[in-house]
Amino acid sequence: MKTLKFKLYSHKRNRYLKRSINAAGVIYNHCIALHRRYYKMWGKHLSCTKLQSHIAKLRKHNPFWQSVGSQAVQDICQRIEKAYQLFFKYNKKGVRPPGFKKVKKYKSFTLKQAGYKFLGGNRVRIKNRVYQFWKSREIEGIVKTLTIKRTPLGELFMVVVVDNCPESEAQFTTGRIAGFDFGLKTFLTCSNGSLIESPQLFKQSLNAIKKASKQHSKKLKGSFNRERARKNLVRKYEDISNARRDWFWKLAHDLTNSFDVLCFETLNLKAMQRLWGRKISDLAFGEFLQILEWVAKKKGKQLIFVSQWYPSSKTCSNCGHVLEKLDLSIREWRCPSCQSVNGRDENAAKNICTVGASTVG
Repeated sequence: MKTLKFKLYSHKRNRYLKRSINAAGVIYNHCIALHRRYYKMWGKHLSCTKLQSHIAKLRKHNPFWQSVGSQAVQDICQRIEKAYQLFFKYNKKGVRPPGFKKVKKYKSFTLKQAGYKFLGGNRVRIKNRVYQFWKSREIEGIVKTLTIKRTPLGELFMVVVVDNCPESEAQFTTGRIAGFDFGLKTFLTCSNGSLIESPQLFKQSLNAIKKASKQHSKKLKGSFNRERARKNLVRKYEDISNARRDWFWKLAHDLTNSFDVLCFETLNLKAMQRLWGRKISDLAFGEFLQILEWVAKKKGKQLIFVSQWYPSSKTCSNCGHVLEKLDLSIREWRCPSCQSVNGRDENAAKNICTVGASTVG
């Protein structure tokens, strides 16, 4: 499976797609209300089949709802059902049931087998209207789903999921293995001693964001100037997100070109976020791992994760001696057994590499 993203040309006819997204938001909120009412009356969960059948009957008498394809409505019901199943399974861990969403902030609708057709070139037909998009790459493979997404700026993107796409990337073989330790001061510390510093893009742009946010809050609610200030603030955040994602992709390709096996430690990022907040969000280590995993799979590399309970920082990489306690403030310590001096992050990276190498088949 492969996901491709294309931006649609700005055109007057795009208002029909935005209208469909608004209608999808109204249907979503109506489905949530039905779920709550059904549980209040009968004390049971409303099944996805009953919900789809009921919404299909309502669509026949509501022209606004008909602006969304029937398959898109089915997808809304299925996503709500999936969210409730996750709530039933993990509610003790803090997972909440799906709630209402503002229609203006509703983002997308998804079409599966029908409702769209690619006409060749950079044109696609969606509900009897033809739209153009920036075709940055060829669409190879079998198209499974097509999703229209709306950004906070009001721009429209087309997300296409394809299957059975050919692998065109060259395979690299280096025969090298490396372990990496994630840290707040240094983004990644490699077992070979090299350091990878994070650009911390949000921290660099914090003053500009504060200024844009202050200008937005001063504007009169509902005015044109407030909407313009809101878009200016959103652009600041989008620039940070795009720059960070670009850096992640380049770093992922560099690491996979240099090593065949990459070892990392599994981390509880949510707990770390509660402790260090904005710092963890700015580093976005979870997003980087998702990108690295995709690149590694495409290039035929191997990604290994070591348990977070393994004492990588407290274990001496030279003799294997394990300390009873090691505070976070201590960045360097001397082993009482072999007297070697261990840097906290580099020592952890070496241990992660050793444990990861022992699991390679």
